[in-house]
Amino acid sequence: MRELLIGYDIGSSSVKTTLLNAQTGKVVSSASLPKEEMTIHSPQKNWAEQHPDTWWQYIQETTQLVVKDAGIRPGEVLGIGISYQMHGLVMIDKNREVIRPAIIWCDSRAVDIGNKAFQDLGSTYCLENLLNSPGNFTASKLKWVKEHEPENYKRVYKIMLPGDYIAMKLTGEILTSETGLSEGIFWDFLANGVSTKLMDTYGLDLSVLPDVVPSFSYQGKLTADAALKLGLEAGVPIAYRAGDQPNNAFSLNVLEEGELATTAGTSGTVYGVSLKPVFDPASRVNTFVHVNHRKKDPRYGVLLCVNGTGILNSWIKKLIGGSSINYDEMNALAAEVPIGAEGLNFIPFGNGAERIMENRQVDAHLSGINLLKHDRRHVLRAGQEGIVSSLTFGFNIMKGMGLNLTTVKAGRANMFLSPLFREAFVNMNNVVLELYDTDGSQGAARGAGIGTGRYSNSSEAFVGLEKLAEIAPESNLREAYGDVYQRWEGHLTTLTTAINQTKKEESNV
Repeated sequence: MRELLIGYDIGSSSVKTTLLNAQTGKVVSSASLPKEEMTIHSPQKNWAEQHPDTWWQYIQETTQLVVKDAGIRPGEVLGIGISYQMHGLVMIDKNREVIRPAIIWCDSRAVDIGNKAFQDLGSTYCLENLLNSPGNFTASKLKWVKEHEPENYKRVYKIMLPGDYIAMKLTGEILTSETGLSEGIFWDFLANGVSTKLMDTYGLDLSVLPDVVPSFSYQGKLTADAALKLGLEAGVPIAYRAGDQPNNAFSLNVLEEGELATTAGTSGTVYGVSLKPVFDPASRVNTFVHVNHRKKDPRYGVLLCVNGTGILNSWIKKLIGGSSINYDEMNALAAEVPIGAEGLNFIPFGNGAERIMENRQVDAHLSGINLLKHDRRHVLRAGQEGIVSSLTFGFNIMKGMGLNLTTVKAGRANMFLSPLFREAFVNMNNVVLELYDTDGSQGAARGAGIGTGRYSNSSEAFVGLEKLAEIAPESNLREAYGDVYQRWEGHLTTLTTAINQTKKEESNV
């Protein structure tokens, strides 16, 4: 009989389900929905919402597809793991009904609340105990609801992260994890527990937080009702949960100090592991509890995030052709023009407040346009180079924190499918890039293998993980891409100076 593991990856663009053979570590079947990007609703400027039941619907449909494709028989599925978009706020009432659409990761409405809390709590407490400013994270979003939607807040029985909600739909259990609480900036690293000081400052009741379980652990079992909707048998254990970036690092076997993982989906990230609770004084990159963290054997994940990466590439696609052009064709067109896109410059910060810009709403900017020279090929190349430049900006912050950035691992997916993007990434940052045949849903399945005890350690869990390529920087390209970054950074400096001056003038009026 086969031994199978299921991994769910609940993103803001799509939901992916993968069925993994625990013995070989190879994919048996996978499915992703919707076929186009999932809608992010924006009822007001800088808001971003999705309804949790949309994720649940796609979990059901993708599971049914892999069950049918693989011909799963009773007793074959050993466990289920869940990866999910980080920092979202899901609120349920006592009947376990969703109170309002989820406020997701790229929503910017709580920026001012987080900035004020940073002052009220004091920078010393925030940086030493929380390792972050409260910023625009889940705790600040909940405070926003308390202030602006008091009737909704009164109905709150529990709050959850997106993955916690899906786990509840699967098992009936309302739980979260240490890494989950830390990503919401609820976690006091020195006290090794929930920050009562933050909760008191925000006027939030501790009772709204779920009970905590380790990322790798027994977290309930599939109910009969959920099993019927998925096409599985009841009783399958849920044995792993983590936010998408810690999980992406796990899926690439990034568990030890100095190891780095990167993604470039809707958002772009670099995630490094540290043994020490390091922080950036300006909270432009953020430190969370990593999935393999233990009190006596700590692991901290340092996350650099740029909101506007794949979403910028998708926006350009819609602008220049939509369904009439695919991403491979876009990459080929971009490669037809030289490095630097002949002076065209793209700032990609158009998907909410950017953490590396200290939660400023900078927006996206295309500059240096020459109407006699530039065409869509230049826009395509400038878009990719602008995304890499923004990641490089964050890389430099991480280096300033003492992280060793020499080798980075990535799944061969999303923006890393582009040869031009990979070339710009390794040469602008002077790093070696290792590409693997994996993704977040595969990582979640492997996590379930550890959580159920099927794998006794990470070495066993990564049987079958295949390195596809290793790409190193080239001396003849490093200088050219270095020039691209210097020009990009100059434009960014000019732009932010102008924004700050405008705000100063407005405040004086």
